[in-house]
Amino acid sequence: MTTRNSRFQVWQALLGNRSKRHKLGAFVVQGVRPLSLAVSRGWTIEALLYDPDRRASAWAADVLATAPGERFALSAELLGELGEKDDDIPELVAIVAIPDDDLARVPVADDFLGVLFDRPSSPGNLGSIIRSADAFGAAGVVVTGHAADPYDPAAVRASTGSLFGIPTVRVPSPREVLAWVEARRAAGIPLQLVATDEDGDADVFDIDLTAPTLLLIGNETAGLSAAWREAADRTVRIPITGSASSLNAANAASIVLYEAARQRLARAAG
Repeated sequence: MTTRNSRFQVWQALLGNRSKRHKLGAFVVQGVRPLSLAVSRGWTIEALLYDPDRRASAWAADVLATAPGERFALSAELLGELGEKDDDIPELVAIVAIPDDDLARVPVADDFLGVLFDRPSSPGNLGSIIRSADAFGAAGVVVTGHAADPYDPAAVRASTGSLFGIPTVRVPSPREVLAWVEARRAAGIPLQLVATDEDGDADVFDIDLTAPTLLLIGNETAGLSAAWREAADRTVRIPITGSASSLNAANAASIVLYEAARQRLARAAG
């Protein structure tokens, strides 16, 4: 393919048009690690796009030989546009299906740790939180309200592939999540909701985070909605010093996730 035909225009729209991603149920994956994880974790690969005039690396040749999905040959220029790079054009770009936004995809066991991000405005922050959640052993990420899209290319890149490692589910409002929480509690899992806020009633290291826990992270500017503040069982703060007035949402989430992981490792060590 050397022209920007209708098929290419659809792929291009997936980069910047959220409505098109939702309508078609697909998004663009760029980069060796994210694409490799999408394949290895069994995500539905709809198409693999490559430059037939470029000698493939061992990695690219293996993906092209073994991964599912249709193959489409593109010129280097068009592949570069979908890879969003003027230089260092990617060897492969994938079109991947978006999974269902079903809370049942998030497994809740006795040691559950999860993150809820309420109305994030930045795809980069959302991707960073998904990355931290994966790194510190969380079982999933829930995104509520009118929010940044986890399938935005900026979010996918910021997650460095972790989007494919743990379930990320978009939910319209707190109502659906709270019903899910109550169902888990009714099933015998004492799931606690722990909100983060600079005016929290306790320091994060003074709260028991070894119990089944869903961490609530608020919008970067407005914080948590009133509904989530009311639903929280505890609200914790991260002590800070210096001239900083607050922490970036992704940084705050990472710190609380680390503290939860630290407490759980300490308990396991006896």
